[in-house]
Amino acid sequence: MKLDENEVSPDPIQQFVLWFEQAIEAGIPEPNAMALATADKNAMPSVRIVLLKEIDEKGFVFFTNYQSKKGSNLYENPNASIMFFWIELQRQIRIDGKVDKLSIDKSDAYFAQRPRESQISARISPQSRVVPGREFLDGLFAEAEKEFYGQPIPRPNDWGGFCLIPETIEFWQGRTGRLHDRIFYKKVSGIWSINRLAP
Repeated sequence: MKLDENEVSPDPIQQFVLWFEQAIEAGIPEPNAMALATADKNAMPSVRIVLLKEIDEKGFVFFTNYQSKKGSNLYENPNASIMFFWIELQRQIRIDGKVDKLSIDKSDAYFAQRPRESQISARISPQSRVVPGREFLDGLFAEAEKEFYGQPIPRPNDWGGFCLIPETIEFWQGRTGRLHDRIFYKKVSGIWSINRLAP
């Protein structure tokens, strides 16, 4: 496979959608799994795998506990980077930009469609904090099951979505001999430029 700067979409989000659909068609497990890199106010980086839940004209949406390490990082420093790696297709996509918190309505709507067990976990987990053991978490889960038996589970105030608004997007296509294709989009004054990078 190859990647040509004269053939890609002028809109990198549309190019992402094309590659994402091809990853799904190729049967790649969890094609929406992405590495999310954040940094705290002291510029100490941290990275973890999260799931992309929506793509729109604004950017890339994911959900988390706002008091988690990534949530705290994003409040202190809204700059972030995400990366998709689909080894079966020899493809990577790296996206850098700033994050915006989603509206309450959008977070409520997504939370309502989650599996019930996932809703309970989001309510009871003191994410990223030290806990006494697994039994502690299991106990909190059981209590919440009883509390909300037969009732809708409301979204906790400290859980919701972020949207990463891209400023640069790089598409990497592996080639033989390590002479890879790298197509780099950068937004300047609202317009996307497209350039080839050396591998």
